[in-house]
Amino acid sequence: MKNDSFRPLEARPVDGLLRPIQEFMKLEASSGILLIGMAVLAMILANSPLSSAYFQLLEIPVTVGFGALTIAKPLLLWINDGLMALFFFLVGLELKREVLTGELSTPKDAILPIFAAIGGMFVPAALYVLVTGGTPFTSGWGIPMATDIAFALGILALLGTRAPVSLKIFLTAMAIIDDLGAILVIAIFYTSKLNFIALGVGMSTWVVALIGNALGIRKTSFYVLLGIVLWVAFLKSGVHATIAGVLLALTIPARPRINVASFKEQALAFLSSIQTDKKDGETKEMQSNNHDVVHTLEVLSKDAETPLIRMEHSLHGWVAFFIMPVFALANSGVDLRSMSILDALVHPVALGIIVGLFIGKQLGVVLFSWAALRTGWASLPRGVTWGHLYGVAVLSGVGFTMSLFIGGLSFSDPEILARAKSGILFASILAGLLGYSILRWVGGKSNPTDSV
Repeated sequence: MKNDSFRPLEARPVDGLLRPIQEFMKLEASSGILLIGMAVLAMILANSPLSSAYFQLLEIPVTVGFGALTIAKPLLLWINDGLMALFFFLVGLELKREVLTGELSTPKDAILPIFAAIGGMFVPAALYVLVTGGTPFTSGWGIPMATDIAFALGILALLGTRAPVSLKIFLTAMAIIDDLGAILVIAIFYTSKLNFIALGVGMSTWVVALIGNALGIRKTSFYVLLGIVLWVAFLKSGVHATIAGVLLALTIPARPRINVASFKEQALAFLSSIQTDKKDGETKEMQSNNHDVVHTLEVLSKDAETPLIRMEHSLHGWVAFFIMPVFALANSGVDLRSMSILDALVHPVALGIIVGLFIGKQLGVVLFSWAALRTGWASLPRGVTWGHLYGVAVLSGVGFTMSLFIGGLSFSDPEILARAKSGILFASILAGLLGYSILRWVGGKSNPTDSV
C-alpha cells in the first residue's frame, strides 16, 4: 500500500539544472572521465595560441597570511602543495579505514593485494633505473611506481557486469597500498634539506592530535586547526607538505561513541515521541518539542558515525570532482610544438616511464601475485580468474595523478619534466586501453555472476 506520509518535496526550478550534474556524479566512472577531460583540455591549451596565458596563469604569485606570517607561492605550487594535501588526507583516511575494518583488516584478505602492490612498485622502479642508467635522470625512479585509483576504477566501472565485484575490491586495496608506498617514497627520498625546528613543531602538533584522539575529542574543528598548523610546519620543514595530510588522517577517531544496537534503540524511542496528532496545525509547544527531538536525533546520528567516515564522505566529492581535476588541468599540459611526439617519447626519461608503467606494472603485479598464490599464503578472490588478474595488472599501469605529482618532485628542469609528462600520459593511455580490452574479453568469456 502506498504510504502518503512520505510525499516528495516540491520541485524547485534549480533542480532541473542540477539533476544532470548530480546524475553524472553518481556514476562510478565519472571522476575518471572528468580527469581525462581535464588532461585533454590541458594539452589543448598548452599547444594552442593560449599556451602563454595557460603557463603564465600557473606562475601567478599567490600570497596568504598576515604580518610576518605569510606564504608566497606560484599558483601551481598552491595546487600541488595545498590542494593535494587534502587529496593525501583522503588517501590516509581510506587507508586507515581499510586497515581497521576493510579489505586490509585480516591477513588472509590483505596478502594478495599487498604482494601485488609491492611487485607493482618494485619492478617498474627497477626497469626505469635500468633504462635510464648512466644518465642524470635516474632520480625519476619513483614516477612509474604509482597507480591512479580514480582512473583505474573508472575504467573498471565502464565494464559493468563483465567485471566481478571482488575484482574491484582487489584493485582498490592494491591501489591504496600502492599510494602508501608512493607516500613513503616521497617522504624519504623526495625531501629537501630539513629545517629541524619546523619539523619539531610539526611532529609536536601531530602528537597533540594523537592525544586528542586518545582523550575522545571528536570535534572536526579541533583536527582542522591542528591540520593547518601541521601543514605549514611541514611546508617550512623541507618534508613535502602533502605528507601532513596523511599524518593528520591517522589521528582522526575511527570508532563511534555508541554502537548500532544502542543507536537503533534510542532513535526509535525519540521517534515515537514526535507529536503528529493535531490535524489543523501544530501548536508552538508541539513545534518546540518536535524540533528538540529532531536535534537530539541529529546528535545521536553523529555519535553513531565515526569522524573518520564523516570526513571521508564530506571530502570525497571535493577531491574527485574539484581537487584532482584542477591538479590534472594544471599539471598535464605539455607543449609539443617544439618537438615531435617521437622525440618526446624516445627520451630516456619518457622511455623509462613507459617501460616502467606499461611493462613493469604487468610483470610486477603478476609475478608477485603468483608467488603469493604459489606459496599458499593467498588465494584468488571469488569470481576472479588469472585473466582478470592480468587485466588489472595492465590497468595498474595507469599512473597519471600520483605519477605526475612525483614527476614534479623529481625534475625541476621544465624540458625534462615535459618529457616525463609525455611518458606518463602515453603509458597511462596505453595501459588503460589494453587493460580495458583484456578485461572486456575475459569478462565476456567468464560471465561473472557477482558483477560491479
